[in-house]
Amino acid sequence: MRARSLIALMLTSAAIVLISHPIFAKGDPQAGREVFRKCQACHRLEPAQHQVGPPLANLLGRQAGSLKEFSYSQALEEADIIWTEDTLNKFLASPQHYLPGNQMHFAGLRNEEDRENVIAYLKQAVNAFPRHAPVSPEGTKLQQVNSTESVAAYTPDLTLTLKTGIAEGRLVFIGVGADIEGEVNPTLEVHKGEVVQINLVNGEGTTHDIFFPEFNARSEQVTTSGSSTTLALRATSAGEFTYYCTLPGHREAGMEGRLLVRETPREELAKARDIVRNPNDVPQPVGDRESKKLELGLEAVELEGELAEGTTYHYWTFNGTVPGPLLRVRVGDTVKLKFANDIDSDIIHSVDLHAVTGPGGGAAYLQVPPGEEKSITFKALIPGLYVYHCATPMVAHHIANGMYGMILVEPEGGLPPVDREYYVMQGEIYTQASFGKKGRQEFSVEKLLDESPEYFVFNGATGALTQDYPLHAKVGETIRIFFGVGGPNLTSSFHIIGEIFDRVHEWGGLRNRPVEGIQTVPVAPGGAAIVELELEIPGKYILVDHALSRMERGLRGFLYAEGKEKPAIYQTGASFESDDRHPIRR
Repeated sequence: MRARSLIALMLTSAAIVLISHPIFAKGDPQAGREVFRKCQACHRLEPAQHQVGPPLANLLGRQAGSLKEFSYSQALEEADIIWTEDTLNKFLASPQHYLPGNQMHFAGLRNEEDRENVIAYLKQAVNAFPRHAPVSPEGTKLQQVNSTESVAAYTPDLTLTLKTGIAEGRLVFIGVGADIEGEVNPTLEVHKGEVVQINLVNGEGTTHDIFFPEFNARSEQVTTSGSSTTLALRATSAGEFTYYCTLPGHREAGMEGRLLVRETPREELAKARDIVRNPNDVPQPVGDRESKKLELGLEAVELEGELAEGTTYHYWTFNGTVPGPLLRVRVGDTVKLKFANDIDSDIIHSVDLHAVTGPGGGAAYLQVPPGEEKSITFKALIPGLYVYHCATPMVAHHIANGMYGMILVEPEGGLPPVDREYYVMQGEIYTQASFGKKGRQEFSVEKLLDESPEYFVFNGATGALTQDYPLHAKVGETIRIFFGVGGPNLTSSFHIIGEIFDRVHEWGGLRNRPVEGIQTVPVAPGGAAIVELELEIPGKYILVDHALSRMERGLRGFLYAEGKEKPAIYQTGASFESDDRHPIRR
């Protein structure tokens, strides 16, 4: 009887151990990694890497508000909370309800499965960032998956197989299966953050191994034909790296290939959407009408958008584009503005309209959590072109992520008619990686505060007005450009190379007469200008900020003018009889 009781006790203890093992824990760390990307707008996982919020490395078991190097809200500093799975689950469900007075603008994860998954991911991350990361002799942090990480951490995201062989008289690795079948020393393409399993098969009987030096990942040797081994590594750094066989002379004999780690997570490449606002998307002119009551709507939408070819960014937008829609009203109109926040948003958003006379330009009231809607009513008092933007802390972060647009308040009688109107806004994007990196780019609060953007954009993306929606007009037509700067930080010197602005409404004002014959127009962040010109010569004209180095970071647009040449105004290479010659001096 005592023996049976002892056996039962041992089985019960074993069951407890198994249930506590990560394999049996609630939540899926891999799914939690996807959820955590929403948190990365404010938090990092690396220790001491502060952003808007504190780092979340080794969070479980920590006292709330306990990192001495981070400035918390008073509510968090005074909270008597230890972060456990239970307390974290309650906090993530509704931060403001669980801990009133904290400064998080995150509305919470309403889906319990999402909370369980992200908590599982945070638990996994405990061992991913030890207090002192091991370092290789070359100074590179060791990145090979090892026994200190949970089992879930090295369930591979991707498995690749290489077979050793001989091709064209040299020793090589040969790809097996999928996209690398039969390729000699194939380029292995993976994505940052993935755990990759490499299967190595001996194809010709000579001893070999495979080594990824930047990740300090080396396989065992395979010594006979048909023998095989595996290794696993975590692709923690984006870039181009090498792999090779370390046996003497084998690398020199041809056994070397490339490992390409893309910045963008694999599943998010397909999700990227076109966020560019078509510059032709301009509402009809108000015309000569009486003032009236109008109802307009805006919606905050967070989405993964295409910043450049092969490069994505997590934008925050009004109505799914950058900039948001151009709103068009008449002075004296009474406007009801409905502002909604998409239910799939992660944080609170708002709108501040510079055309509104009232607290915060409406933003004092229009702080809207995900899935909710609020409205204000205002009277358009002064004609002009005005910026609107999100005004939820950190305000500059929301604007830099794409939350800006413009509202035009036309004067009595409307604006003089022109042949074409365009809507163009300039903005800045602050990414952790340098300009031109492929893949999914993460926001950098450090670069934002340093006012050092990696990208400058017209209408949201680098190719918006060159590849997606270049401007088109005909010679002899008059065009009007409603131009604004979302910013959030830098002033634009708006210029069209090869043209002169016939009329400019400086600062977007419509009470004064326009100035005439202007080459370049300074427009401050949160400011606007209305420029008008008549096209006289056919060809391609370039829209720029005359701080011209910004062209190298994506800021340019094209205006194509079609029509007949006018040699009396402009011609190239023609004979010419001058009245007064001043030849080039050499």
